[in-house]
Amino acid sequence: MPKAKSNTTKSRLNIQKTYKIYIGGKFPRTESGRYYKLKSADGDLLGNICLSSRKDFRNAVGAARGAFKGWSGKSAFNRSQILYRLGEMLEGRSAQFKEELVIQGATPKQAQAEVASSIDRLIYYAGWADKYQQVFSSVNPVASSHFNFTILEPTGVVAILAPEKSSLLGLVSVIAVTIAGGNTCVVLAAESAPLSAVTFSEVIHSSDVPGGVVNILTGRRKELLSQFTMHMDVNAIVYSDNDTETISKIKRDSTSNVKRAIIYKGMDWSSAAAESPYFISDVQETKTTWHPIGK
Repeated sequence: MPKAKSNTTKSRLNIQKTYKIYIGGKFPRTESGRYYKLKSADGDLLGNICLSSRKDFRNAVGAARGAFKGWSGKSAFNRSQILYRLGEMLEGRSAQFKEELVIQGATPKQAQAEVASSIDRLIYYAGWADKYQQVFSSVNPVASSHFNFTILEPTGVVAILAPEKSSLLGLVSVIAVTIAGGNTCVVLAAESAPLSAVTFSEVIHSSDVPGGVVNILTGRRKELLSQFTMHMDVNAIVYSDNDTETISKIKRDSTSNVKRAIIYKGMDWSSAAAESPYFISDVQETKTTWHPIGK
């Protein structure tokens, strides 16, 4: 019998992935049904990225608020273990992160350095998660018969605008300091290079981080900025790019519910200055307690 002719062509079109958002430990499609096309540094189509809506943001804040009690109630040592596990899992998928950074414009050397630094940063803050209280808490001298002491407590739900120019290391840094101290967060990924954030959400999902602790959205910053700055159940907002108009809006709108505005203008996340336990204290509230002593 004659051999059947193969229908296989020498080349084929790649199936373009539609990347989902991450809310409450699940990967829903955007409520808006809208997407934007992501292209590589060479102009090749990489996939479709969700254009998150205001409702997506509200859902993410609800998930973060729902997870806050359980996460902040965990022991500091347990949070430390979970952050360490995140570092382990990021290292296990380091090849994928390097590839995604390269196709989004980084050189192989830059990608290698950024992935290695991101892993190290998670381990660094895993080490601080159960120690920062000893550094920043204090017993205060008072001129009365009271015992007076100050401790840090988590702020609550933190809205994070991920850095555009450090789509993995900057993202990992701001998330790590936020959750190390018992907060939960809603993150808007870098609009120009969202793949690292999407892949990191998959790492979070398969780790020990409870659903809702970290929620990651993709989309247009200009569409969602007002939601991040004005939502009344957000307790703090973190921003680290240089746009003065955005900074002014954050400072102005955050007064609506006295949310904390944390601005790291022009931060180089690969520098030694970008790694410090003081970043954990930035998203903490200082609480002082008076207790009577004596007979």
